Amino acid sequence: MLFGLDGVEIGLIIVFLCLFGGILSGFPVAFAIGGAGAIAFAIIAALDSAGLLIHQAIDTGSQAYRDLVASGVKDTTISIFRYPELPRVAQHVFEQGWQTALDRNVSFLVNRINERVLAGQSIETLLAVLMFVLMGITLERSKIANDLLTTMAKVFGPLPGGLAVSVVVVGAFLAASTGIVGATVVTMGLLSLPTMLRNNYSPELSTGVIAASGTLGQIIPPSIVIVLLGTLAGDLYSAAQEDRARALGCSDALTYLGEPAVVSVGTLFQAALLPGIMLAALYAFYAFGYAMLNPSRAPAVQMGGSTSGEVISRNEGFTWFLFAPAALIAIVIFLSNLNVIGNQNVVVDSFTDAGVAASLRTNVSQECQAAMIELHGQEAWDTAVAETKAIQDAGGVQESRRLTPEEIEQVRAEKVAASAPIGTGVTIMIVMFGIALMIARGVAPSREPLPLLIGAGGLVLMVIVDLLFVNPLTSATMTFVYMAIPTLIVLWSMKEAAARLASNELIRVVFPPLVLIVAVLGSILGGITNPTPAAALGAVGAIMLAAYRKLQDENRSGRVIIWSTFAVVILLVLGANFDLRINTESVSVESWGAFTLAYAAYLYLVFGIGYACWVLFSTGVLSPVIRETAKVTSMVFTILIGSQLLNLVVIAFGGEHYIQMFLKSFDNEFTVFLIVMLVLFVLGFVLDFLEIIYIVVPIVGPVIYGGSFDPKWVTIMIAVNLQTSFLTPPFGFALFYLRGVAPREVTTGHIYRGVAPFVLIQVIGIAILWAFPGIVTIVPDLMPK
Repeated sequence: MLFGLDGVEIGLIIVFLCLFGGILSGFPVAFAIGGAGAIAFAIIAALDSAGLLIHQAIDTGSQAYRDLVASGVKDTTISIFRYPELPRVAQHVFEQGWQTALDRNVSFLVNRINERVLAGQSIETLLAVLMFVLMGITLERSKIANDLLTTMAKVFGPLPGGLAVSVVVVGAFLAASTGIVGATVVTMGLLSLPTMLRNNYSPELSTGVIAASGTLGQIIPPSIVIVLLGTLAGDLYSAAQEDRARALGCSDALTYLGEPAVVSVGTLFQAALLPGIMLAALYAFYAFGYAMLNPSRAPAVQMGGSTSGEVISRNEGFTWFLFAPAALIAIVIFLSNLNVIGNQNVVVDSFTDAGVAASLRTNVSQECQAAMIELHGQEAWDTAVAETKAIQDAGGVQESRRLTPEEIEQVRAEKVAASAPIGTGVTIMIVMFGIALMIARGVAPSREPLPLLIGAGGLVLMVIVDLLFVNPLTSATMTFVYMAIPTLIVLWSMKEAAARLASNELIRVVFPPLVLIVAVLGSILGGITNPTPAAALGAVGAIMLAAYRKLQDENRSGRVIIWSTFAVVILLVLGANFDLRINTESVSVESWGAFTLAYAAYLYLVFGIGYACWVLFSTGVLSPVIRETAKVTSMVFTILIGSQLLNLVVIAFGGEHYIQMFLKSFDNEFTVFLIVMLVLFVLGFVLDFLEIIYIVVPIVGPVIYGGSFDPKWVTIMIAVNLQTSFLTPPFGFALFYLRGVAPREVTTGHIYRGVAPFVLIQVIGIAILWAFPGIVTIVPDLMPK
C-alpha cells in the first residue's frame, strides 16, 4: 500500500486534489470539474496498473465471513469499518481493469446526460432553473432593487440599525423575486454600502449584513438551490427507501412506508418558506441588537421625507392598516365555520369513488411485519389489520362504477342542500377589494371618504345579491349578470382607491413585485401547479413589469401592459367559472361565448408580451438579459455534466461504496447526518454550492435519504448548509461579489470579520431546525394535497 493508505483512500485524495487544483487553475469551474475527473481517472489508472494502489477488501471466501453471514448479519452491512477483524484480500482498485471501467463510464455518462439534461424525467423540473434565472435577471435589470432600498431605508432608517434592517428586508424581498445571489449582493453593495458608511455605520456590520442578506435567495423560494437539490432528492429518496424496504424483507417502499416514497420540488418550496423567513429574522435581530449595544456604529438615520404624501396618526394607521383588515378576515373565518361562506360546487362525477383501502398493507411476511410495526407502532398495525378485516367482510375494496341518472340527481340535490349561501369566489373578491379600500383610506385619511364608502356599499350589495339571486344552480352567465352592477360600483370606487394607493411610495414600489411573488409562490405553495409553469409565469410577469417600468422612465404610456394584465385576470375568471372545452360532443352557447372572450383575451395577452419584449429590446435591456440567462443556465448544465463524469470516476474505483460503508458503520442516524453536515460545511469553504450538490450529495444521498428522517427536513438542512458556503472564506462567492463593488476604504479584512457573525447565525439556524424540525414540515403538512 502506498503511504500505508488503502488504494481507495488514495484515489479519493487524488480526486479531491485534482478538483481543488482545477478550481484554482483559473479555468471556468464548469469545465474544470470535468477536466479534474478525466485527469484523476488517468492518474488512478496509471498507479493501479503499476501495482501501487492496492485495496484491502474483505475476503468473502473466508470462514470468518461465512460464519458472520450465517449468524444472521446481512452481507450488505458488512464492511471493514464495522468488522475490522475479518480477513482481507489485496486487489486492484479497478477490479476488472481500468479499460473496462473507462468503457462503463463513457456509457454511463451518455445515459446520465440523456436522463438528466436532454430527455429524462427531471428535465421539465430543470427548465424551472432557466425560467427563474430569466425572471431574476429581468427584475434586477428593471431597477426594482434601487426603489426598494431607497423606500425601505426611509421606513426603517429612523430606527437604531435601521439601514441594516432595511437591507435584510430588501434582501428577503429580492430573494423571493429574483433569487440571484450575485445580482442581489452587487446591487445592494453599490447602493447601500456607501450610504451606510456615509452615516457612520461599522464597515463590518455593513458588509456582513449585505453579504448575508444577498444569500437569502438560496433558501427563500423560488430558490435555484432547492430546484437542483429537489431533482436529486426525489431520485435518491425513492431509490434509498426501496433498498431499505427490500433489506427489511418488504416487497417495496410503498408497503413498508404506507405511502409513496416521493418528494417534489413544490413540496420543498413549501418546506423552505419558514426556514428562510427565520434566517431573515435572525439577521434583522442581530443588526438591531448590534445597534442597541453599539449605537455609535449603527445610528438611526432620517432618510429624507416620508413614504407617503400625508401625515398618518398612530390611531389611523392601526385602524386602517391592522384592525379593520383583521376584523374583515376574522368575520369571514367565523362565517366560514358556520357554513355561511363555503364551496358552492355541485358538479357530480359520473363514477363513484373507489373504495378506501387499509392504511397499511398487512399481507406481508413476518420479517416485513416486524419492521413495519417498529416503524409505525403496534397501534397503527392493529388498526390496519382491523381495517383490512372490515373491508374483506364487506366484500373487498369496492371498485368505481358509473352512476345512474337518478343517482346523479340525488347526489346533486344533496350537494345543493349542503352548500353555503355565499360562495368562496365572491368572498375572496370582497376580501381583496375590501382590504384595498381600507388601506386606501389609511394612506390618505384627510381626503374625501365618500368614493371609498360607495365602494364599500358596492361590496355589501354584492353580498345581498349573492344571497337573494345567486344559488349553486345559477349558471355562470346569470351570475355575471346579477353581479354586474355591484361589481361596476366597486370598480369605480377602486379607481379612486388605486390613485390614493399610488400616492404612497411604499405601496407603489412594493405592490407590483409583490403581486408577481404571490402569483408565482402562491401557485406553487398552494399546489395549483408545479414549479416549471410557475417559473414561466414569473418570467413573463417580470418581462412585463420591467417593460412597464421602462415606459414610465421614458414618460411613455404603459396602457398596453396594464390591459395585458387585465387580460390575465379575465382568463383566470373565465377559466374558473366556465367550461371552456369546445371539443366535446355538445357545446352550449354560454361556453362558446366564454371561449370566444377568453381567446380574445389570450390573443391580446400574447400581443402584450410581444410588445413588452419589443420595449425591452429597443431600449437595450432584453439582449443582455438573454445573454446573462444563457450564460448562467449553461454554466449550471455544464457543471451538471462535468460532475457526472467526476462522480463516475469515484464510483469506478470504489470510492462511493467506500464512503457509504463508512457512514453506514455508525448505528445512530443522527451521528451519520451530523458527520455529513459537518463535511458539507467544511467543503463549503473551498467548493461552490453547485459542486457540492452534484458531486457530494449523490455520494452520501443513498445513506442519509435511506433512513427514517423526513426527506423534506434532510433537503432543507442541506440547503441551509449550502447557503453558508456563499459566506465562508476564502472562496465564499458573496464575499467576492461584494469585494468587487466595495469602496477602496473597505478592506477584505472588514468583509471577512463582518460575515463571521452571520456564519455563526447560519449555524444557529441549522441548530434550531435540527432541534425543531416542525419548522420545516408544518407548512407542507397544512397545504392541501
